Amino acid sequence: MKAVCLISGGMDSSTLAYVAKDMGYDILALHTSYGQLTEAKELACAQKIAASLDALEFMHIPLTHLKVFGGSSLTDTNLKVHSHGEDEGEGKAAESAKSSANAGELPNTYVPFRNSNLLAIATSYAETRNADAIFIGVQSSDYAGYPDCRPEYIEAFQRVIDLGTSDSVHIKLMTPFVRMNKKQILEKGLRLGVPYEHTWSCYRNNENACGTCESCYYLLKAFNEIGVEDPIPYEKAIVEINKKAPAKFKRLL
Repeated sequence: MKAVCLISGGMDSSTLAYVAKDMGYDILALHTSYGQLTEAKELACAQKIAASLDALEFMHIPLTHLKVFGGSSLTDTNLKVHSHGEDEGEGKAAESAKSSANAGELPNTYVPFRNSNLLAIATSYAETRNADAIFIGVQSSDYAGYPDCRPEYIEAFQRVIDLGTSDSVHIKLMTPFVRMNKKQILEKGLRLGVPYEHTWSCYRNNENACGTCESCYYLLKAFNEIGVEDPIPYEKAIVEINKKAPAKFKRLL
C-alpha cells in the first residue's frame, strides 16, 4: 500500500507520517512552499522526517498564489503573529478563538482555503502514483479557528476526490487525528519514536522556536502534561516544562 502524506515539518504532520508508516503504508512525502515565513526551516525538517521513514519519494511543490493573496500572518510580514493570551489574558486564547469562530471571525494565522489547495495537489499526486490514501494531520483543537479542519469539511473533500478522479481510482482521505487533541497526538508519536528534534511548529521565523506563539504554547503544554521535555530549543517558554518523564516514556528519552 502507498500513501501520500502531507508533511509540513511540524509536530502533527510528522507524527501523522509515522502513523501512516505504522499502518503499513509506504510513504510518498509531499511538502508545499506557499510563502510561509518559516518555510526554510519547515522544508529542512520535512526532508529529515521523510528520510527517517525511508519515503519512496519526497515531492516539494512551490506555490506562489497564497502569499500573493495575503490575508495571513503566516505569509504576510505586515500582520503580527500574536503570542498566546496576548491582549486577552493568560489562558483565554483558545476560548477567544472559539468565540471568534462562532462570530464568523478567524485567527490571522488562518491561510484562506489552504487545505483545499494542498489536498487538490495531494490528490493529483496520489492518482498519478496509484496511491491508496492521502494523510492530512487536521486535529480537534483546530476546529474553532480553521474551518478547513472540520470533520464535515473532510467528508466533503472525500466526496470531491470520489467524483473528480477516475472510476477505477479509490483514494481514501485519512485523518487519524481528527478527533484527537495535541496531548493524544504527542503520546502516539512518542510511542512510535518520532524524532521531534527534527520538527518545526513555531509560527515565527527565529533562530529558535519562540515558545510564546499559539503553536508553541499548545505544543509545550502537551509535552508538559505528559512530563517529557521537548527536544528543540526555545527562546522563551511560557509553559513551565516538567522534565520528570513518566516511566512509560523513559525508554524514548
